Amino acid sequence: MILGVDWRRWREWPGRIAHLWRTSLQFRTVLITVALTLLAVLAAGFIVSFIVGNGLYQARLDQAYRDSARATTDAQKKLDASDATDPEAIDNLFLQVFGDVKNSSATGLVASFRVPGQGIDAAAPVGVSTFGSGKSVITKSLRKAVQASPRAVFAQSVALPNNDGSTRPGIVVGSQLQLPTAGSYELYIGYDLSDSEETLLFVQRTLLVVGLVLVLLIAAITYLVVRLVVTPIRLAAETSRRLADGDLEVRMPLANEDAFATLGRSFNGMADALQRQITQLATLSKLQQRFVSDVSHELRTPLTTIRLAGDVIYDQREDFPPATARTAELLHTQIERFDLLLSDLLEISRYDAGSVVLEPEPTNLVRLAEDAVDDMRPLAITNDSPLRLDAPGGYFEVEMDPRRVRRILRNLLGNAIEHGEGRPIVVTVDSNATALALGVRDYGLGMNANEVEHVFDRFWRADPSRKRTIGGTGLGLAISLEDATEHGGWLDVWSSPREGSHFRLTLPRVPGQPIEASPLPLTPVDAPRDPEGHLIGHELIGTRHGDDGDGDEGSEGRARRGAPKGRRGGRNGTRNVTEKHASKRAEKHDEKRAEKQSDKHGEKRAEKQSVKHGEKRAEKQSDKHGEKRAGGRGDKRIQEPGGRNGENHEGPDDDEREGTVKA
Repeated sequence: MILGVDWRRWREWPGRIAHLWRTSLQFRTVLITVALTLLAVLAAGFIVSFIVGNGLYQARLDQAYRDSARATTDAQKKLDASDATDPEAIDNLFLQVFGDVKNSSATGLVASFRVPGQGIDAAAPVGVSTFGSGKSVITKSLRKAVQASPRAVFAQSVALPNNDGSTRPGIVVGSQLQLPTAGSYELYIGYDLSDSEETLLFVQRTLLVVGLVLVLLIAAITYLVVRLVVTPIRLAAETSRRLADGDLEVRMPLANEDAFATLGRSFNGMADALQRQITQLATLSKLQQRFVSDVSHELRTPLTTIRLAGDVIYDQREDFPPATARTAELLHTQIERFDLLLSDLLEISRYDAGSVVLEPEPTNLVRLAEDAVDDMRPLAITNDSPLRLDAPGGYFEVEMDPRRVRRILRNLLGNAIEHGEGRPIVVTVDSNATALALGVRDYGLGMNANEVEHVFDRFWRADPSRKRTIGGTGLGLAISLEDATEHGGWLDVWSSPREGSHFRLTLPRVPGQPIEASPLPLTPVDAPRDPEGHLIGHELIGTRHGDDGDGDEGSEGRARRGAPKGRRGGRNGTRNVTEKHASKRAEKHDEKRAEKQSDKHGEKRAEKQSVKHGEKRAEKQSDKHGEKRAGGRGDKRIQEPGGRNGENHEGPDDDEREGTVKA
């Protein structure tokens, strides 16, 4: 750990930087600004360095030309002024002139060679050089150029050798001298450019330091400017989050008169409007819930009296005339259904009020399923629907409320029998390390996407004109969903038109522990396929009544052949199924829902969902009973109160639909 950084975990840095890039606008803006500024500084530094270096070289080259020309001119004048003719005098003159040129040079690097091609002259001086081992710096190309142009001066940049074997930048300037009686000689003078190189390095270091300081300064300025912009945005996001979490009193502070202040005023105005509407809806919802609860409780006492009186009349129906006996039977049936409806309304009101308390005890789900199948078998035989139980797992006891789970099983089996069209019904029980599940698969009518979306709604029926064989109230699946959620479990459904449905109940193996995945796939293995081989059907991830659920739960409906494209999941997350995503998506939803399952939205949305259906039903019941009582003194007609016209009430059996009966 150095400077607060664990350098041993450097492999994690790219991932952290990528995470910051995706999540932090401030980091992204500063990084982009610094990168662009750095590129600009590098480009500017390169250009300045090139210009300065080229200027320094050109200045030293011009100086070298001038110095070389002056030294060559002085040497030639001395040679021309001499009258030496004998070899020794000529040799001494040559060495004297060479020494003068060497002394005039700052580096002392001078070389002179007799121009080839002049014939052999024993009296001609031998060429000399002070370049030492660096004699090779005088290249052949430079010598050829000097030899070809006696009156011209040529220069070439070279690397001059040092005594320690290193090199330094330099320039070699070449020209010709005319030695009397000895012919032409090449003269080369070396000039050192180390001082120019040091100047250039100093300029480059200065540019580098200034560039780094400029980059850091721009990064700091960008950070401050972006912070001024991002801080109000973060404040708005935090305020929105708190507002979404239910803190309706939170508002954005207003300090200035700029664009962010305008945004804050608009946001606060929206929050005020939302608070007023939510408060009104919450008040109305509480009044409606209380109305349903009060009406349900108030109806319990007169209903008990009516039931006692009805039982007495029903027990004596054999002593009545046929029409009166039939009326007594209808009265007894409708009183029982009314009692069931009232019980369901009371149960729903308990869930809305949050007063439901589970009574868990060790229960074997397989045994519970066997009992439910045995109880519903007579009704299944009546409807020619074979019942079969398949339990590859789940043979252990789990803490659950057996009464509520049994009610879920009866509701699922009842719906399967009612809509199974006399086809087989398969009940499957299985388990894994974190959950156990029960599935009810029928091969009856099935449902389309719109019907699947509303299957857990209260008092909803896919086809109100269809008869009910078990006299349900329209609240069975809604209560089943609440029962499953109260256990910390899931209740999901898959369905396909004319191919049946599959309801899946998943419960945690240990109460309070999250469910990682359901043991049973939601899409059955025998689901139908389209001509391209893709699975056909619609899934719904059940959530609490009125709960929007998690964003991942209500997934986007994926278009299939024959289904509307771009369809989004409804209140409970309806979606279409394709083969390539069916199993993976089901597992992903199970895992995400296990991690994100929470009741905080359920409690708020439960208050928003009105029980207007219950209120209307109570009013209609009251009006109908009032009309019947008003006409009770004379002849009256007893007509089924069922939903032949699509009402939420359930109709009686077919054998009860006999039109009108004399009282």
